[in-house]
Amino acid sequence: MKNPFQKYNQFFSENLFWIKIKKFTRAAGVQVVYAALLLFYTFRRKETPPWAKKIIIGALGYFLSPIDAIPDLTPFLGYTDDLSILAFALSTIAFFVNKEVKENAQTTLQRWFKEVNPEDLEMINKRL
Repeated sequence: MKNPFQKYNQFFSENLFWIKIKKFTRAAGVQVVYAALLLFYTFRRKETPPWAKKIIIGALGYFLSPIDAIPDLTPFLGYTDDLSILAFALSTIAFFVNKEVKENAQTTLQRWFKEVNPEDLEMINKRL
């Protein structure tokens, strides 16, 4: 399978992922953060095959990249391209997103957001 996000692999590292996601949690919003966390925890699973991990690395690399189709600092629109890329990647590797991955992502999300609207998560979960 050809990885459409391969050029963004260079921007991914676990350390940079946690730095960006913690720094921009509020600005990115629940859906973007949840999608990113689902991908990250799926990446960490030993059962996730290498081809799926490559897609995850590329999508998360795009999320971490300083070069964006729509700059992340643009009010309201800044993370829409990120969400589209993350959602596409999730659709592609959905088979490997298990219950444990969802629980880990939701637990992390609950720590960062006081209230999480289940409808926000459902939009992402429908892709799986």
